[in-house]
Amino acid sequence: MTPTIFNHDFYTQNACVVARELLGARLVRKIDGQRMSGIIVETEAYTGVNDLASHGRLKRTPRNLPMYEHPGHAYVYLTYGMHWLLNVACEPEGHPAAVLLRAIEPVEGLDLMAERRPNRPTTEWTSGPARLTLAIGVDGQQNRVNLTDEQAGLWIEQGAPIEDTQVSTGPRIGLGKRVPEPWFSMAWRWWISDNPYVSR
Repeated sequence: MTPTIFNHDFYTQNACVVARELLGARLVRKIDGQRMSGIIVETEAYTGVNDLASHGRLKRTPRNLPMYEHPGHAYVYLTYGMHWLLNVACEPEGHPAAVLLRAIEPVEGLDLMAERRPNRPTTEWTSGPARLTLAIGVDGQQNRVNLTDEQAGLWIEQGAPIEDTQVSTGPRIGLGKRVPEPWFSMAWRWWISDNPYVSR
């Protein structure tokens, strides 16, 4: 049975809803006909101009443009001048919001991920947003690609639902001291409890 890829309608929902519902889904990367994938085990939501932790909080810029565009597109940006982070744009077009994919549990293409993450234990391949992009070969070239089909070699498939009893929530990570309350402590990070691939 062919897995179902999440469509644009799914991503038009509030970013917090999307972030929670993406737990258990499968992130897929295909390069030169070879498929890598992993179960999404950790996410963070950034929603709207009122979220003072969000890149979309001020105005539209060349960097945050994907957050304003059609939901279901990738927003890939460089942080600290060296790490690429993969997000998916959410909510209706013109309303800047996105979900950061923080960690996946590797399922397919383990040999390919091992080559990209040499001399690292398996639990360190994808346990964090920068590790994740390194392991599956995502960088700025995937910024703004459509995640609702297979054309760009990057998409998200529906997976088995994760029960609320298996999910933990807490504040988002790495916001910096400039983010004021209540945004600094908003419990807009979701993860599968006790999963070894959740970032630490």
